Amino acid sequence: MPESSPSPWSDAERSPLDASALTTALVTGSRLWRTVEVVEEIGSTNAALLAAAADDAPEGTVLVAEYQAAGRGRLERTWASPPRAGLTVSLLLRPDVPAARRGWLPLLTGVALAEAVAEVPGVRASLKWPNDLLAADGAKLAGILAEVGPGAVVVGVGVNVSTRADELPEGGTSLAMAAGRPVDRASLLLQFLGALERRYLGWAQVLGDPVSSGLARDYLAWSSTVGATVAVALPDGSRLDGVAESIDWDGRLVVRTPEGTVGLAVGDVRHVRTAPPGRL
Repeated sequence: MPESSPSPWSDAERSPLDASALTTALVTGSRLWRTVEVVEEIGSTNAALLAAAADDAPEGTVLVAEYQAAGRGRLERTWASPPRAGLTVSLLLRPDVPAARRGWLPLLTGVALAEAVAEVPGVRASLKWPNDLLAADGAKLAGILAEVGPGAVVVGVGVNVSTRADELPEGGTSLAMAAGRPVDRASLLLQFLGALERRYLGWAQVLGDPVSSGLARDYLAWSSTVGATVAVALPDGSRLDGVAESIDWDGRLVVRTPEGTVGLAVGDVRHVRTAPPGRL
């Protein structure tokens, strides 16, 4: 009798998430989170929540996928992860803040994620503007994608948790590889969503002010982009070289070039490379 191929769901280190336990832990007493759904497989969690937003789904809806068949990142780049190897989650938010301030939302999400990852012993991380969480060696641990829907913003997060080297794209790593030990996805998810709730509610309360909410200060503390020499690939194929000086009031990256200072929004760039001064 021929041997059957191993199931992608059989890895002992990749146990399923318990939706009931997550809901009890997260929703009870929360001022933000309303529902938590865990699905075994989906095309895109962001796409599903954008559709739900159009149907008036409430703020605080959380959708988690054990496997995402058509995951995507910024600029329609693909995001792939083996079943149960990562944390794939999207959040439906309806921030009552000026539209310009919403540029801080993916940065806020990054800070909350960095704070959660900091609880994993042995892992040191930083934030690369606008949407990546990096390990200490510069390899990518996670990506963030914020998309605007009807009266809402859907924020998707993909974290490599137990992904192995042969399962990762070039330049990627996972929490288990960085920590040298297994990492519990449920604990990471609860840490992340708890941190995001605290930051989001404080930010929204001051109408998205990144200074009075403390967000600007804390983002800079995690940033590996600000202060670095950068090469920015622009949509028209040109390149902008300079030093990343700061993040402005609207969440734009401020780059000092020989020709002057430029503020770049997320939609203004295709890619940002960083290096020590003189290395680009």
